[in-house]
Formats: sequence, C-alpha cells, structure tokens
Amino acid sequence: MRRSIGWGLLLAVWSWLGIGELGAQSWNFVKQKDGVSIYTRKEENSPLKAFKGVMELRADLEKVYLLVADAQNFNGWDKSIRDIRLLAYEKDKFSLYYLIYDLPWPLTDRDICAEARIEIDEGSGQRIIASRSLPERVPEKPHMVRIRRYWQRWTLQSLAAGTLRITLEGFADPAGSVPSWLYNMVIVDTPLKLMREIRKRLEGK
Repeated sequence: MRRSIGWGLLLAVWSWLGIGELGAQSWNFVKQKDGVSIYTRKEENSPLKAFKGVMELRADLEKVYLLVADAQNFNGWDKSIRDIRLLAYEKDKFSLYYLIYDLPWPLTDRDICAEARIEIDEGSGQRIIASRSLPERVPEKPHMVRIRRYWQRWTLQSLAAGTLRITLEGFADPAGSVPSWLYNMVIVDTPLKLMREIRKRLEGK
C-alpha cells in the first residue's frame, strides 16, 4: 500500500511539472568535468535539449538546500540576471519569482515568471525543488521576450558517510531568435557552472 501511494505521488509531481518523464528519451552521457557528470536528452516536442548534472561531495544537506531553494540567491549565480523579484514565498513549501535577463546585443532581453515547489521526505531528508514557468502570471513587457517553456528540478540526497548527491535537471526554451544549434552547444555548461558555484559557496571562496 505504501509503495502504491509513493508511486502515485511521483506521478502527480511529474504531471504537475508537465515534463512527460515517463515517455521521455533516456539521458545521454556527454562528459565529466570537475567531479560533475553531465547528460543531455532531446526535450519532447522541441528541437532543443534538456540537461542533467550529477555531483557527489561531502557537504551538509541543509546548507546546500538553503542555497538552491532561495530564489533570491539566483542573481549571484548568473551575472546575466538584471532583476529578480520574489512575488510570493512560504518556507519549505513554494516560491513565486520573476526574473529579467540582460542579454548582449543583438539578442533581446528575456524575462520569466516561475514557481518552485518543494518536496521533503521526512524519513530520508531528501529534498526536491521543482520549478516550472507561469508565463501568464505577469503581464508581458514591450521589447522583451517571455520565456514560456521552462522546467528545472534539484534533487538533494544524503548518501553514506556524510556524502551528498546533487542532481540538477532542466530545460528552458529561450524563444526569439536564438538558434537551436547554439543553445544545444552551450547547454551542457549550465549544470557545470551551477555545481561549481555550489562548491565555491560551501568552501566560502
């Protein structure tokens, strides 16, 4: 009975994300660098790829959770973020936020409104921070391209002997005039940069 409830909950989370995980293609290994294993796969109904990064390190789960669950930390992780607004927040439950990306000419600036929901397993302590776009929640602005297709999921899992496994999966369609071949070429660097930033902040550098 407990197993069936857990499977049903997992199906519900996948449905909420709109990821179509059950029918998705399997992940393809791309490379390993700086202790991060990087994968990609084709996103359903898109010429673009989703990414996944996996890293294991000795770290406190709660410290990493506080880093990745707080949307207000994002502007320190990505220098292209020009503005971030936290629209709603409930600790350990969800956050609603709005971001503006300042992109170099000739690209047009992008914006996105997204919601992150948090699932905490009380037994294992595992945490999942799952985000999806809510493109209609904030009115569109002139001279800016709205990112409409987006999802991201952090999974933090404690292993033996104080080791933590961090998994980041995600996809974002930049829309507008960004060529798909260029997006697919640089997308593998996204999990690598974020994992490096986590390690850097934990080490206090």
